[in-house]
Amino acid sequence: MSLIHRYKNNGYNIVLDVNSGCIHLVDEVTYEVLPCMEEGMSAEETADRLADRFLREDIKTSWEECEQLRENGMLFTRDAYEKVIDEFTDNRQTVVKALCLHIAHDCNLACRYCFAEEGEYHGRRALMSFEVGRKALDFLIANSGARKNLEVDFFGGEPLMNWQVVKDLVQYGREQEKLHNKKFRFTLTTNGVLLNDEVMEFCNREMANVVLSVDGRKEVHDYMRPFRKGAGSYDLIMPKFQKFAESRNQDKYYVRGTFTHHNLDFSKDVLHLADLGFKQISVEPVVAPEEEAYAIREEDVPQIMEEYDLLAREMIQREKEGKGFNFFHFMIDLTGGPCVYKRLSGCGSGTEYLAVTPWGDFYPCHQFVGEEEFLMGNVDEGITKPEIREKFGHCNVYTKKECKECFARFYCSGGCAANAYHFQGDIQGNYEIGCQLQRKRVECAIMIKAALAE
Repeated sequence: MSLIHRYKNNGYNIVLDVNSGCIHLVDEVTYEVLPCMEEGMSAEETADRLADRFLREDIKTSWEECEQLRENGMLFTRDAYEKVIDEFTDNRQTVVKALCLHIAHDCNLACRYCFAEEGEYHGRRALMSFEVGRKALDFLIANSGARKNLEVDFFGGEPLMNWQVVKDLVQYGREQEKLHNKKFRFTLTTNGVLLNDEVMEFCNREMANVVLSVDGRKEVHDYMRPFRKGAGSYDLIMPKFQKFAESRNQDKYYVRGTFTHHNLDFSKDVLHLADLGFKQISVEPVVAPEEEAYAIREEDVPQIMEEYDLLAREMIQREKEGKGFNFFHFMIDLTGGPCVYKRLSGCGSGTEYLAVTPWGDFYPCHQFVGEEEFLMGNVDEGITKPEIREKFGHCNVYTKKECKECFARFYCSGGCAANAYHFQGDIQGNYEIGCQLQRKRVECAIMIKAALAE
């Protein structure tokens, strides 16, 4: 397993020290010296190998500088946590810190790629009652241990189809904060059809973050996100989303889109949203079975890689011109190295984070809802299948075979367990296309940081 990852992007020679998270921008000599060092070559042996390309004096100087970085723990660092992962997962106290409330298993759109089957999730249409939601919040409080900050996401289907219950649950949560020394962070995901001034005002007062679902250009959005009778939804939602984003001072929200096989030129959708004034943008690849016409296929990957490069270069240019925006998949913290807790715990699904159906059943996350083998319990009885929680608790980058060789493992923490299950039948597996795209996004994110630091 390589301890460093070297790559070239946008004119930069970039080296990531995988285990420490240190980033190095290097010249051509050093770029070629490093693999020799990793093979265990001495300065003299390295010079012999590269003498036909570079001056021996430059090679030895580079080797000595890299050796100093190694001694300072910034190059070829070893993973200090692999040996303690079992102890960590066996001994950590599992507390629930977040719930995804499926407030509405119903929707007023018929998005072609919807994993929720127009909100039904392999089952019946239903709206969550206040009583079920109240029990879910009580469960969260009771199972959060000493943790003060708790998160609740109102999800669907379309949550605004059950708006009164959303408001009532927020009020109930605020009442419980004082009684139990907790602080709720509420979030909401909406397609915008029912968005109005009253909803915006409430969200601006109570919702820490709001996700606005839009796929980009009008023709792309209207094709993938139509009403049930076929009409497009772009013209209805876009002015409202623009107004809402401005009302939140272009912060604490993001427009969230999905790109598919039908719009592999998705950088145009990202830039379209930026041109409309949005500053917080996420446009993500669809995850779907290969037989679906809109699914991302292996042969699509090279074009997607080029789109990420194109987007990264454009983002640098716009940032330098004072017209920058955030792209969710290029947001990466390089200041403190990979987060130790995250690299050891993964995303938290099935342990720290649970999804709750309208009738109160618990699943590891929203993408497992309807998969009966992952039914963990309910709001009345609590967790009735702790073995599922234990299985998810032992799912991380050290237990996944493919992750052990991946330079990006500490930035994705092993990827999505649901995607792994749906493509390989095992939460310990990997969704290979997703992994390829994740690695590319990490490379682009690092390059952007390097370019803007100049």
